[in-house]
Amino acid sequence: MEKTDQIFKILKEELIKGSTEKSHPFRYFTLGTVGLDRVTRQRTVVLRKVSDELKLYFYTDLRSKKIIHIKENSKVGLLFYNPEKLLQLKIEGLATVIKGKAIAETYDNDIPENARKDYTTALAPGTPLEDSGVIEYLKEENHFCVVEITPFKVEYLKLQRPEHQRVRFSKRQELWSGEYLVP
Repeated sequence: MEKTDQIFKILKEELIKGSTEKSHPFRYFTLGTVGLDRVTRQRTVVLRKVSDELKLYFYTDLRSKKIIHIKENSKVGLLFYNPEKLLQLKIEGLATVIKGKAIAETYDNDIPENARKDYTTALAPGTPLEDSGVIEYLKEENHFCVVEITPFKVEYLKLQRPEHQRVRFSKRQELWSGEYLVP
């Protein structure tokens, strides 16, 4: 097995651990979007699932700004960092919004009961409030959706002495290829 293939296997294993182990540093990552205003917006989201094909998934409210940005420009950037391993992953990909009642029911068991209400606020996320303690929740309405990210580029950076290691993986025709970069 080529050394870049081994590195790709490691990064994939780390991402899977991030989606399955609550204390793993990759559990929370930074999502960057750029909408029509051409301003980068970043926020922290929770990695919920990683498929065998390396598709990544997170949950959000369908009315959130990140969904508006994804509809305006589906190219997104993700940033993961593990301070214990001094490992950074930068991912570029295309985001797809998956919504509907069937999706909400499919993922219902994955969402803790106390977190389900996050998708049922009367007002959209980011709406100004008169009083911080007064949030109205809907009983019959749900704005839950899943965002699927299909990566086309992954950059691996391992900080280590005597030499850092940086590898860029690019996906072409469903195959990943890696090349070393100057750190």
